[in-house]
Amino acid sequence: MNFQQLRSVREAVRLGFNLTDVAEALHTSQPGVSRQIRELEDELGVDIFVRAGKRLTGLTAPGEAVLPIVERLLHDADNLKRAGADYAQQDHGPLSIAATHSQARYALPPAVRDFRGSHPGVQLQLHQGSPKQVAQMLLDGEADIGIATEALAQYPDLVALPCYRWTHAVLVPPDHPLLDGGALTLKRLAEYPLITYDAGYTGRSHIDEAFEREGLTPTLALTAMDADVIKTYVELGLGVGIVASIAYDDERDRHLRALDARHLFAVNMTRLALKRGSYLRAYVYDFIESFAPSLTRKVVQRALDGGKVEL
Repeated sequence: MNFQQLRSVREAVRLGFNLTDVAEALHTSQPGVSRQIRELEDELGVDIFVRAGKRLTGLTAPGEAVLPIVERLLHDADNLKRAGADYAQQDHGPLSIAATHSQARYALPPAVRDFRGSHPGVQLQLHQGSPKQVAQMLLDGEADIGIATEALAQYPDLVALPCYRWTHAVLVPPDHPLLDGGALTLKRLAEYPLITYDAGYTGRSHIDEAFEREGLTPTLALTAMDADVIKTYVELGLGVGIVASIAYDDERDRHLRALDARHLFAVNMTRLALKRGSYLRAYVYDFIESFAPSLTRKVVQRALDGGKVEL
């Protein structure tokens, strides 16, 4: 048994049983992948995969039982490498961060700047995606840290730590009627076409829930993944924008005006997630604390050990 056999099994499942894609991912040949899988099956004495001719079509019952063990062995091997590198290379190595656009664009820059100043030997990689994609990158081992508002707390194989609370703001052009000094209500908002986040992004669920509670069905003129797109179309007069308050800046967005909407929509919580059972190098703890000062190394370690963390 060897790690290449285990990687062949894991990648076959991850890539939908397409051995051509597996071979490309592992930088080997398709016959080589098939051989690695067959040798492992022969050693275990069971078929891991269901086959139709030479094609893999799914996992057998033994394969379903074997897969979590394979993933755990490979995860532990990665942890072993990180532990060694922590002592051998000290403050050098990669750090992969997966985040939604709002976090990458508005929340992360100060932490990234400060971290780069104190850890110049660390190579940062920033991946953007939906909250579900962020979670999947963590589960697949493609990211060390994931940051998002939605979804992360729903995965049992992730440890999701609270970072900070935030609220929404309403954005309008400078001459909009909502700037007349009257109270901002959901009913008034629903009189205008709205431009806000796609479902599953940046507190969108709280926006929908608020209107539903009032029995209102606003018209959505446009939805988008990120606030910059939303702001562009608000400037064009297509509708009223609802964005994360951190996405508005007086100087940068001088063609727009912001109205505080914290009384209309529930408060949101941004979370930082880690794959359960991961070994974190010392500089990973440093980055986490740079982004969320309340998440000290002691707090993060307690969470990874199963302890509860509250903000």
